[in-house]
Amino acid sequence: MSDRKKTGTLYGIGIGPGDPELVTLKGARLISASRHLFVPKARTAAESVALNIARGLVGAQTIVHELVFPMTADRGELDEKWSGAAAEVAEILESGEDVCFLTLGDALLYSTYIYLLRAIKKRLPDLKTVTVPGIAAFSAAAALTDFPVGEGKRPITIIPAADDLAAVRNALALGGTVILMKIGKRLDAILDILDETGLLDQAIFVSHATMANQCIETDLRRMRAQNPEAGYLSVILVRADKGENR
Repeated sequence: MSDRKKTGTLYGIGIGPGDPELVTLKGARLISASRHLFVPKARTAAESVALNIARGLVGAQTIVHELVFPMTADRGELDEKWSGAAAEVAEILESGEDVCFLTLGDALLYSTYIYLLRAIKKRLPDLKTVTVPGIAAFSAAAALTDFPVGEGKRPITIIPAADDLAAVRNALALGGTVILMKIGKRLDAILDILDETGLLDQAIFVSHATMANQCIETDLRRMRAQNPEAGYLSVILVRADKGENR
């Protein structure tokens, strides 16, 4: 009989937008029972936003491992970080222990977990994974502002506001609801596009939804010339049908 240890299970847990009460019951149960909890953060000296949200659920027996994923567009640097993180996680999984990885919002929507999962599966192709969905930031933003995301037969387009903003223009031209994510330092450029297309009055801005430093703005003209960090952890919801009111 083989004495090879059974590989542990990787649990990817979407913990929602920020309010700890919006973590799912399943996610909360897994976090509380976890022995090895991995959390992402943007800088070595920074605190993990995900850990701060889930801190009240973390058990006394839990070992917290922080993984640094820098906010950079350098693909080579990111690949190196994901590979290193995957090796660290895989080492524990190969010892037979389970691992939980926390991520903001939903685990498979523009999440670091996607890349980490891909890198780990290259090392452990037969790995058992359990992914727990979470409430996306745009759902929280819609709830905070009574903004109907999907209505009737109108389409919904979710798009990251990448450096090439042509895709944003194209999405707005489709009509329906447009959800702009990954805004970052491109806020002013996006405001320009919304103004040019006559949609500025049909959009709402929410950053840090459900967190203590939450910001909601229904008059986006007030968002001009904000601090470059204003677009961090933010979404803009747009009713892109011309002449329609929110």
